[in-house]
Amino acid sequence: MILSDVDIRRAIKSGEIKFEPQITEDQIGPGSVDLTLGNEFLKMKEGLRQRPYDLKEININDLFEEIISESIVIRPNELVLAKTLEKITLSPNICGWIQGRSRYARLGISVHVASSFLQPGISNRQVLEIINLSKIPYTLHSGMRICQVIFQRMQTKTSKPYARFGTYAKQ
Repeated sequence: MILSDVDIRRAIKSGEIKFEPQITEDQIGPGSVDLTLGNEFLKMKEGLRQRPYDLKEININDLFEEIISESIVIRPNELVLAKTLEKITLSPNICGWIQGRSRYARLGISVHVASSFLQPGISNRQVLEIINLSKIPYTLHSGMRICQVIFQRMQTKTSKPYARFGTYAKQ
């Protein structure tokens, strides 16, 4: 079952969903919560060789550099990794889905390439794979409402909460 705004408020009050820092009331929509962009980015390094990189051996640090900034320019066809400002903690019976916002999609900005699922029991900030599919550069700003998360209640609690078993649990 997808949680409505009423369900989301109840889940926050009961502690099934936690945000750090706490969200504001106007971030809660009819069936989702808007998340804001933090100030931590990973941007592809300049001058990478145009040769195939082996996905079995590649380390993300070989391709990306960390940038801490209140804003960043994303050029056409460029991928930027960014973290949400909010850390989300979910109980073992709540999961979620990150979705881009239509206002940015209409401009050619995809907020996540593939990793949109929030595992039950997570407790971390979400990493967004933002790509500019347009022909013009845009500036991303810390604090902008970049995406939304839709929550679902599971019929049973997971036996493997992501915060204890997940590969990226501590990001």
